[in-house]
Amino acid sequence: KMPLAPALSCPTVPLANGLKIPILGLGTSHSGGYCHDAVVYALTECGIRHIDTAKRYGCEEKLAKDIRESGIPRSDLWLTNKLWPLDYGYNAAKKAYLDSCTRVGVEYFDLYLMHWPGALQPGCSNREMRAETWRALEELYKEGVCRAIGVSNFLIHHLEQLKEDCSVVPHVNQVEYHPFQQPTDLIEYCRKEGIVFEGYSPLAKGEVLNDPTVLQIAQKYKRTPAQICIRWSIQNGIITIPKSTKKTRVQENCQVFGFQLEEADMAALGRLHDGRHVTWDPADVE
Repeated sequence: KMPLAPALSCPTVPLANGLKIPILGLGTSHSGGYCHDAVVYALTECGIRHIDTAKRYGCEEKLAKDIRESGIPRSDLWLTNKLWPLDYGYNAAKKAYLDSCTRVGVEYFDLYLMHWPGALQPGCSNREMRAETWRALEELYKEGVCRAIGVSNFLIHHLEQLKEDCSVVPHVNQVEYHPFQQPTDLIEYCRKEGIVFEGYSPLAKGEVLNDPTVLQIAQKYKRTPAQICIRWSIQNGIITIPKSTKKTRVQENCQVFGFQLEEADMAALGRLHDGRHVTWDPADVE
């Protein structure tokens, strides 16, 4: 059996409750975003210790196998999972959490997120459903069954309502974030409220890799466009979870700590915002 790679000397971001989450993680997803070999490789060869998944992606059982095979103790890992809206509601949410734990073969998750602000269920307002669901997550957290709780794809008005309706402020809000999609008002709001901002799709599903500005900066630092974008995100203090099914790419995406982008280059990437989404846009959700 291969000796384990030491954990990446990966900076961490403190949550409001004092837990520290590695700023770089490996994303997984349902549309071709999961590969057994890539996950095991990330854990054993690249030193990745933070994995992000969701019930929606359909790979929980596979992840259980990856983690077992990696030989990494559970306590060394940061595992994030997400609750799909069809499981929203007080009882359903609690059951879904425990079922996900069983499928991933763990006793707890480090972070559990409401996946989407919309309820996708008839007969109940989104706001009521979010509040009822959040109360279940608050209890999982207060009982110590889950180490931190948060939301995903929530905008300011969703967070404001949750603050009025509930008692625990989300520890994390995970939202699409890349040079073309920089929700600065939302990031500012989260910082003000003590909510840690986490970005997904840091490469804009590949769209950013052909951008002339990105290519120019990549040449300057003798790095790949992907490394430039991941580095930019991390240097902005954003937790970043690129995903890949290829070992070479996984390795490339981890090599983002040995260099730093100059302020002028950070600013040039900051000017690429054009508001486009490469995934779903929560703006229409009441």
